[in-house]
Amino acid sequence: MNIIVCIKQVPDTTEVRIDPSTGTLVREGVPSIINPFDENAIEAALQLVEAHGGCVTILTMGPPQAEQALRDALAMGADRAVLICDRAFAGSDTLATSYTLAQAIRSLGDFDLILCGKQAFDGDTAQVGPGLAEQLGLPQVTYAINIEVDGKKVRVKRLLDDRFEVVETRLPALLTVVKQINDPRHAGLRGVMKARKAEIPVLTAGDIEADITRCGLNGSPTNVVRVFSPQRHGQGEKLEGEPDEVARQLFEKLHTAQIV
Repeated sequence: MNIIVCIKQVPDTTEVRIDPSTGTLVREGVPSIINPFDENAIEAALQLVEAHGGCVTILTMGPPQAEQALRDALAMGADRAVLICDRAFAGSDTLATSYTLAQAIRSLGDFDLILCGKQAFDGDTAQVGPGLAEQLGLPQVTYAINIEVDGKKVRVKRLLDDRFEVVETRLPALLTVVKQINDPRHAGLRGVMKARKAEIPVLTAGDIEADITRCGLNGSPTNVVRVFSPQRHGQGEKLEGEPDEVARQLFEKLHTAQIV
């Protein structure tokens, strides 16, 4: 089976900076990693191909430096990788990103399954996966914690807030996976050496026949109005004593503050 995994290179979570004038992430000079949820999607794809045969293609949209994320995925064991890179894609929100990824996937040819991490660490919207499924007209199942492929069907166990849910749908389909689905493998030396030598094609807006008015800032109906750091609150008060006494003190403080 042919599986496409959509990944995103994100800033290291301890190094996130935002340009206050544009509201976009500052990536220059900032350490970057594969979005952690996407590593789980890569691992899920590799396990499915090991069980059923096929090919794993890694796809990402980003600046030239995103090529490193693709090489990291190849080092894990993916078969090929494709970078979507064009100045026209800069500033894309989730809608424009979904459209661009869909155009790229159409240009790649047939596939059986698309896997995505449930969300990206830098945006936390969890919208690109479902948006991509909508753009491609695919059935989608989110929050997958287990995936079983049977012929032209896929059975997915979903992780919900208070229970599990099992859903079956036809292929091709798009799934988003949660962190608990697996433990991503570490790249071995042979994989790293292979990834270094791999040729990674770069697709531009023209290559994927993208409508420029639907890409980048032009195709993004959302915009950032203001960016700021939350104000720090003072340290809370610690209550000590027996449980009944602590409960009484807490009630008195909440009552004084007119919260209860």
